[in-house]
Amino acid sequence: MKVTLLALTLNEIDGVRAIMPRIPRECFHQILILDGGSTDGTVEWARDAGYSVYVQKRRGIRFAYLEALPMIEGDAIVTISPDGNCDPAVLPRLVDKLREGYDLIIGSRYMKGVRSEDDDLVTAFGNWLFTRTVNLLYGAAYSDVMVIYRAFTKSLIYELGLDKDTSYTLPEKLFRTVISWEPLMSVRAAKYRKRIGEVPAGEPKRIGGERKLQVFRWGAAYYFQIWKERFFR
Repeated sequence: MKVTLLALTLNEIDGVRAIMPRIPRECFHQILILDGGSTDGTVEWARDAGYSVYVQKRRGIRFAYLEALPMIEGDAIVTISPDGNCDPAVLPRLVDKLREGYDLIIGSRYMKGVRSEDDDLVTAFGNWLFTRTVNLLYGAAYSDVMVIYRAFTKSLIYELGLDKDTSYTLPEKLFRTVISWEPLMSVRAAKYRKRIGEVPAGEPKRIGGERKLQVFRWGAAYYFQIWKERFFR
């Protein structure tokens, strides 16, 4: 199995300098940095360090993924945010789980023995609510449905329709935002009984940069999407 690592960046120069050299390159057939239009030197540093970099044309994490799909050489994908929140020491465990035949593996922030050092009261409650709702509605056993730190087969994207704009149109129109595919991936993987695993990853503190989270707008769009999937595709 060939595995591609996608590292998503947007003005993360401090984190990228600290995290990318710690990536175990032997775990990956391909490492690709997807950049959202950084102006702080992130792209220049990454290219000088020898990484393949793609600067997305449309704003939003989902469009970074979709635009990069033709460039992905791996049979499986690991996604990471190199801002310090995703511990690169966990990467070999995610890849090992892929090789065991799982369709989706979550790098959980909330399994026993780990915790998020980036949560505040609002995000902690939101993550708990979304995860509990998905588990109740879809008979799943997730500890973390929202996290970007995950591994999955490339074929899962197409099997779950994550590449289709229609999967996101209504919540984005209602809440005037652009959302990513992580929560929907978690929902549909459970809904269609894919093989799901988790590894404890925790969430260290961010290294520089700013949080891009649109807490209330994204939260409302994702929660609507979770319920919509229960009754409609």
